[in-house]
Amino acid sequence: MKKVEMPRMGDTMEEGKILHWLKNVGDTVKKGEMLAEVETDKVNIEIEAFSSGVLRKILTAEGESAPIGAAIALIGTPDEPLPGENGSSSAAAKSAVAPIGEETGTHREAMHQSSGTVATQVASSSTTNNGGRIFISPLARRFAEEHQLDYAVLQGTGPNGRIIRMDIEAALAQIAQRRPSVATSPTLPQQQPVAPEPQPMPVFVPVETDEVVEIPLTSMRRTIARRLSQSMQTAPHFYVTTVIDTTNLAVLRTQINEYAAHDPAPVKVSFNDLIVRAVARALVRMPQVNVSFAEDKLLQKKTVNIGVAVALEQGLIVPVLKNVEQRGILDIARETRRLAEAARDGKLRPEEFSGGTFTVSNLGMFDVESFTAVINPPESAILAVGSITPTPVVVDGQVVVRDRMKVTLSSDHRAIDGALAARFLQEIKRLLEEPLGLLL
Repeated sequence: MKKVEMPRMGDTMEEGKILHWLKNVGDTVKKGEMLAEVETDKVNIEIEAFSSGVLRKILTAEGESAPIGAAIALIGTPDEPLPGENGSSSAAAKSAVAPIGEETGTHREAMHQSSGTVATQVASSSTTNNGGRIFISPLARRFAEEHQLDYAVLQGTGPNGRIIRMDIEAALAQIAQRRPSVATSPTLPQQQPVAPEPQPMPVFVPVETDEVVEIPLTSMRRTIARRLSQSMQTAPHFYVTTVIDTTNLAVLRTQINEYAAHDPAPVKVSFNDLIVRAVARALVRMPQVNVSFAEDKLLQKKTVNIGVAVALEQGLIVPVLKNVEQRGILDIARETRRLAEAARDGKLRPEEFSGGTFTVSNLGMFDVESFTAVINPPESAILAVGSITPTPVVVDGQVVVRDRMKVTLSSDHRAIDGALAARFLQEIKRLLEEPLGLLL
């Protein structure tokens, strides 16, 4: 009998929560097959089986958490006795194993109707009531759970009948159109009122009272709260701000995109891609900023790995572009798009959101003029980028309108002094205002 252990999927991960078992007890499992979807402190990710056999028992049910290294399931041969069993017959072994959710009630659903509204508690389930598989993308399942929608009754329009986010959105739109007549809803059949059995509430279901709606924290949100609180408490932040003229940068961006449109793999370069390139060049020239504070020493990193903050509905995640000092602008643009799409689809691998040495956080697309960002430990600095705004300025004694952008560098004063931070910001400003240097 082989144990399936909760793997480590990130430097800060301490435990993982089983969101969804992709295999049922009794199913054949091949090495390398996806076994379960796990919520970590950063992303939801599918874990694979490292051995072949039959899934004999699930030790951590859907909705439950387990620390790193803890056994969450058992894989063995069909007739192999489970640990603690005296007999070895196949029948005895099978009778000792309960199907997923049978012991925990994770397949139960409770529906109530009140004042023409519908609220449904839905636990993340991999089987229907008749034991059939529900094929649903992780993004669609999370979206359904966030809106408390029973996706088990939906017909998917994706490949092989897979339920995709568009199906969830369509079902929610139909429910909204047909309220308050719950009986006519195509996704929620009318049921006779019954007194629901007392049962534990799934962790993702909000609790509503007359005054507030209690929304339990996801693992990602708990980690954000813990790590950023720790960052503000332990790292003495200080901030330096400068204003950058982006006129020449805009011209260069237009020229690059005209060239890239004819590339075999066309990509559109954003201002943020150029900023990431400038930060990488500045870190190479001033490696004193590319450091981490380690109590009695500083750890100066030999590579430049830049995190690019991506806002998700459930929180903030920072995918990391590795070895940015070796990448051209088009390569940076392609990798940034790939990582951002993987983050939104919940498909980031652990190595893609760890190992950062510096972070760029850009809120310019939200029309934010300027802001200060919290350092992402164990890094020692983060650059906050605001929007590009037409601004009247004096040039050669004349008032003209130029596109300008405010950026603020947050630094850990234990590792970076004020003068060093100011020179580093000056270098970024020089590279962005004289952007031909980004191509050299």
